[in-house]
This record gives sequence, C-alpha cells and structure tokens, in this order.
Amino acid sequence: MRLASFRHGARRAFGVVQDSYVVDLSGECATLRDALTRFGVDGIAKRARDSTGPRIALAEIAWEPPITEPDKTICVGLNYYEHAKEANMAVPTRPSLFVRFPASQVGHGVAVVRPKASPQFDYEAELAVVIGRAARHVTEERANDYIAGYTCFAENSVRDWQRHAAQATPGKNFEASGAMGPWLVTADESGPVENMTVIGRLNGREMQRDSAANMIFSVPQVIAYISTFATLLPGDVIVTGTPAGVGFTRKPPVYMVAGDVFEVEITGVGVLRNSVVDEDGANGAHT
Repeated sequence: MRLASFRHGARRAFGVVQDSYVVDLSGECATLRDALTRFGVDGIAKRARDSTGPRIALAEIAWEPPITEPDKTICVGLNYYEHAKEANMAVPTRPSLFVRFPASQVGHGVAVVRPKASPQFDYEAELAVVIGRAARHVTEERANDYIAGYTCFAENSVRDWQRHAAQATPGKNFEASGAMGPWLVTADESGPVENMTVIGRLNGREMQRDSAANMIFSVPQVIAYISTFATLLPGDVIVTGTPAGVGFTRKPPVYMVAGDVFEVEITGVGVLRNSVVDEDGANGAHT
C-alpha cells in the first residue's frame, strides 16, 4: 500500500493511494499515526480493501508528511561510507543521532524554506523508516517485524548553524526546511532496503546516488540501537542518513536558493519533490 496524509479543502485526512486518486480512510481515525497505533498495517490494509470512503483525485489534494505529528523523528548522521570520506570524518563506531521537530518538515510539493539566518542551505536525500508497532529492546534479527514502511526524506541542513556546537540540532530544525513523502510505502511492497537506491537531484541534475546497502549502520542495527534506550512508537520516523554528494563538500560549495527544486528518489518508494522559497528577508545565491 501507499498511504498518504493530505488536506482536501479545509479538511485533513489520510488514505491509500491508488492510481490517480486517494481513497479516504480517515473515518475511524484522525491521522495515519492514530490508525497505525489502533489497527496496525494489517488492520489498515483490511479497511482499505473494505472501504466505501470517497475517492479524491490526487490533483485536488495538498500533500502533508505521511506522519504529520510523530512522537519522535530520529535522524542518523554520517551513515554512508563515501559521505564520511567526502566530509573528511572518521567512520563512526556507533550511530550518531539527532532529532527533528515536526514543524521542520513539509509534504510533497510544498516549498521548503531557506532561512534568512544563513545562505548555507544544503540538500540531503535520505530514506526514512516508519515504525509500525511499539518496539523496545528489539534485536537486529527481529527489527524488520516492527517496520510499517518507508518514505522519502529531504533532510536539508543549514550548515553553519549545524556547526555552532558539537550537537547538530539547530542546523537541522529550521521551520519548514525539510520534507517527507509523498507517501508511506508498506514494507511488503517496497522490497528490501538493500535493493533500494537513494538519489538526490537539484534542478534535474543528479547530485547524490548510492545503494542503501552501503549504509554504515543498517536499518535493523539502528532500530536495535534506538530501542535500547527509547520505546519506538507507531508512527515514529527514523531517517537513515544521506549519501555522498552534498553541497558543502563540493568545490565550490553548492547551496540551495529560492527557485531551486530538489528531488529525492528511492527505488521501490517514490519521488519526493519540493521547490525552495526564501524566508522573508533572506538573500544570497549559489556559491
């Protein structure tokens, strides 16, 4: 299934995407996160098969992040070997984690905002994992049993703010700076992570490409690590790191400006596309 959250007029809803329309499934639950908590993926699938809800053309909806209000969005930094190499950083021995706030991400087709505080607005294409049921002290061998599905994530960074201190949080949480979507693809349809290719394109030019099999820490390893110290809840999002090719490592650096379009494409998942606009008072250009 491809499960999406969206707005139709003034109403917020979620449903299953089929061809050029979405079947509204939000009668019993307000959000996809609520549905995952109450029914799980299998229960949502049954409701999708039996649904008599309205069919709404995709052209009529405004996309929202598939999980609109996750309890946790946890991101993995420096999780591809070639990215560590281009950044001149040692390969980590444990996952490097930081969090993103819900207000820092928008849905597919919605403009991301380059903040006026900095011109160093960098692109990052990433695979995100959505948790399907509560997970604590999960082993690597069982980790895949807790996954609801996968989505695309533009984990864009404000680089100078990221380097203000040892913690990356400020540079990762400017409002509406990142994006997630367009939908959640359930694990039974996406295919294995190891077969996924993560691609980032800026204005149609391919900037990033790597196999998810080349992660330093696999998805099961990351789930096992996080669930050791925190209970992962249905709808929690784990963002798994970006491949090499980001803007700050290029000579000269390439940063996003108003009018740019950044795309994240992941095999078996889909394409997330967002334009860039300036926050009021922002200025600058590619450098």
